[in-house]
Amino acid sequence: MKSCELILALDMESPDEARSLLKEIGPDLKWVKIGLQMFTGYGQEWVNEVAGLGFKIFLDLKLHDIPNTVAKAVQSLSYLPIDMLTIHSSGGIEMMSAANRVRLDLKPDLLLLGVTVLTTMNEAQLRRVGVPTTPQSQVHNLAGATVESGIPGLVCSAKELDILTPDYGDSLQFVTPGIRPSGSSADDQKRIVTPGQAAANGSNFIVVGRPIYQADSPRAAVQAINAELN
Repeated sequence: MKSCELILALDMESPDEARSLLKEIGPDLKWVKIGLQMFTGYGQEWVNEVAGLGFKIFLDLKLHDIPNTVAKAVQSLSYLPIDMLTIHSSGGIEMMSAANRVRLDLKPDLLLLGVTVLTTMNEAQLRRVGVPTTPQSQVHNLAGATVESGIPGLVCSAKELDILTPDYGDSLQFVTPGIRPSGSSADDQKRIVTPGQAAANGSNFIVVGRPIYQADSPRAAVQAINAELN
């Protein structure tokens, strides 16, 4: 089984709350995900601050627009101390290719990730937005487009890794949200697995949020997940 690393989804109400959480967890955590909630509220300064604390940054903005706009956004963000960045694979090969060209020119070590089907979505919800197929089939389709564009990583449910790794395991790194340790609430997630299952299925990184920061001891929760991964 290849190595799999934990990313904390830092979806907090305020920087003070997030600082307190990161201080409590301490050196057991390497990666932090900053998403729309905190980026729109506190901006690039917040990214710089968290990176300055020694954490590697996964900036999860799920960019989706015309190719030129997304490429320019990747250009602007490339000057930040980020290690991962998401765009929507459903934006198409042209959009993803434009973003990837900017990555190669300005920040080649950036792990650009194509987001496939959100882990809060199921087949009924896909059909409601005009995608008449299963989440698994749509994820596989978008994975192929992501590889064709040259983007090096994919965001998907760990439930889909068994159909992805045979075709794309040598081409892509996999980041899997929707992770819930045994006994945790599923919350709004539809397609969930445990940390150990995700690692066994071939995930390179797992993303966990509420089961950590809502735990009685977030540090103990992180330590338990790391132990399960290893």
